[in-house]
Amino acid sequence: METPQTGLSLPKYLQEEELTEECKDKTLPTILTCQKNFQAQDSDIFLATTPKSGTTWLKAIGFALVNRRKYPDPINHPLVTNNPHALVRYLELEPRIDYQADNTSTTTASPRLIATHLPFVSLPESVKNSACKLVYLCRNPKDNFVSVWQFANKVRTKEMGTNPLEETFDKFCRGVNVYEPFWDHALGYWKESLENPQGFLFLKYDDMKEHPEIHLRRIAEFIGCPLSLEEESRGVVDDILNLCSFDTLSNLEVNKSGKLSSGHDTNVFFRRGEVGDWKNHLTP
Repeated sequence: METPQTGLSLPKYLQEEELTEECKDKTLPTILTCQKNFQAQDSDIFLATTPKSGTTWLKAIGFALVNRRKYPDPINHPLVTNNPHALVRYLELEPRIDYQADNTSTTTASPRLIATHLPFVSLPESVKNSACKLVYLCRNPKDNFVSVWQFANKVRTKEMGTNPLEETFDKFCRGVNVYEPFWDHALGYWKESLENPQGFLFLKYDDMKEHPEIHLRRIAEFIGCPLSLEEESRGVVDDILNLCSFDTLSNLEVNKSGKLSSGHDTNVFFRRGEVGDWKNHLTP
C-alpha cells in the first residue's frame, strides 16, 4: 500500500484494516513529517516505549537525570509543577517543535531529550545513522495490555462507550496497534540493543521496579551523565527516585487536575504503576 501524496510504502502495522481511518489520518502525516524533516544530533537522547509501558515514569527519570545539576532542589523542581509529558515531548506527535533536554527553557539545549512510541523500523534515518543514545523500556505484555485497555476507556467519550476487554484483548494478541504489534516493537529494539549496545539500552519495567537504584545508575551511565561519588554520598539517587515515584507524581496537583496541550487530563496517565495487575483482570 502506498500513500497517494508521497508514493511511500506504508509500514505493515499501518496497513491493518481494523485501524480506524481517523487513527491513520492522525498518525501517518506526523510520522511522515518527522521521517522527512527531523535531523538527529549525536547528543540526542531518545526514550522509546510502546504506549502504557512506563513511559511517564521513564520521562520523569530521564528529565531528572539530565537536568539534575540545573535543578538540584526537588521541592522547586519542574516535575513538581509540570507533567512529565509536557517536559519531554514526542517525536512523532509534535514533529515541528524545537526539542530540548529542558523544555521549560526557550534556548536550545544539549542534549535534547525526546520520547517516541515509534517502532525502530519507522524511526527517521537521521536517528538510525547518528550516534545518539536510545533507552527502550519494555513491559510485561499482559500488564501492558491491561494498562492500554484501561487508558483507552478513560479517554473515550461517553457516546463512544467502553471497549470490551475480550474484544480489545483479541486485537492486542493479533497485533492491531497503530504503533506496531507489541511483539515486533519490543523485538526490533531488543535486536538493536544486541547489535549496537553503545547506542541502545533495553530495559525491563519489572526489573526497574524491583531494583530502581541499579537501573537509574545504568541509565545515567548510558546516556553520558554518570552519578559522581559526591552525588552518591548526597543521596541524589534516592532524591531522583522519590521525585519520580508513582506516589509522588500521582499526588501532585498538576497531575491530578492539569491538562496537556493534547487535551488529555493529566490524571489519565496515572493508574496503579504496579507489576502483576493483569492478574486482577485476566485468567492465567
